[in-house]
Amino acid sequence: MNLSDLEHIIPLSDTLYMVQGSNRARFPYCNGFLIDGPDTVLIDAGAGERVIRDIDRITRIDVLIVSHSHPDHILRWDRLEDRRLILPKETPESVHDLAELGRRFAGSPEGGRVWTRFARNGLKIKALREPDERFADSRVFRFGDVRLRAVHSPGHVKDHYCFFEETSNILLTTDVDFSSFGPWYGNPEGDIERFMADIERLRRLPASIVCSSHKPPFRESIDARFQKFLNAFERQRRIVFDLCDPPKTSGEMISASPFYQNRLHNLDLQHVFEGNMIRKNLDLLVRDGLVGEDNGRYFQNESYRFS
Repeated sequence: MNLSDLEHIIPLSDTLYMVQGSNRARFPYCNGFLIDGPDTVLIDAGAGERVIRDIDRITRIDVLIVSHSHPDHILRWDRLEDRRLILPKETPESVHDLAELGRRFAGSPEGGRVWTRFARNGLKIKALREPDERFADSRVFRFGDVRLRAVHSPGHVKDHYCFFEETSNILLTTDVDFSSFGPWYGNPEGDIERFMADIERLRRLPASIVCSSHKPPFRESIDARFQKFLNAFERQRRIVFDLCDPPKTSGEMISASPFYQNRLHNLDLQHVFEGNMIRKNLDLLVRDGLVGEDNGRYFQNESYRFS
């Protein structure tokens, strides 16, 4: 049996494959990427336990590279705990303690406890061990004919990386995911304007195929797909602006759930993430003069029009 015989394996080149995540790569799963060379290299461990086990049975996975420390990307890293582990330089020590990781991703002790319970009890995630190696922006990994350049893209979260395969011009955009939800920056580290700059940087690369962590790969209309994803920032900003008429507190906006529409099973976690996204948009709207704030209530500024 060969790798290409596995139902979750999508060839991108002779030696680079997308590993399709379980449940169509919806959270808590994600697509991974596999390099079949002198060493077998897996990028991200969120495709699902069975998928990883099937690959490892056919060709032993030697190296695990983690694109960033979000739970869907480290989900089953422990199934490869004895293999070479490579993490981003920017991944903080909190990744070795789920309680600390929860505080990092939620931004408060209370929210951190919600996150940690979900990760530990719901997803059965284990804290990462110390890596064997770390990598930084512009690092080029060489695995046989594969030349994989790391592209730091911290707008999503500060240790987030994408990868560009320089031989075949295949771009792995990880959580620049082109989903209909739009860009996600629900952790305290998320930065809207930096995220937009990251996307523009990726857009300039001469990609022939683009593959993300949560959608199928695409070859057509690449520039248009990037522009559509960029446009989603403005859509999200407009949603928050519209919530300011009549004036509301941020808590009232979070309860309205404009982004998630109360679809997450864990509403406590939803409120943490949605609150971070709403507040980041409010900060920009206030900075740009479109929205004012009075005693905790945000209102549309009649002196300005939303473009």
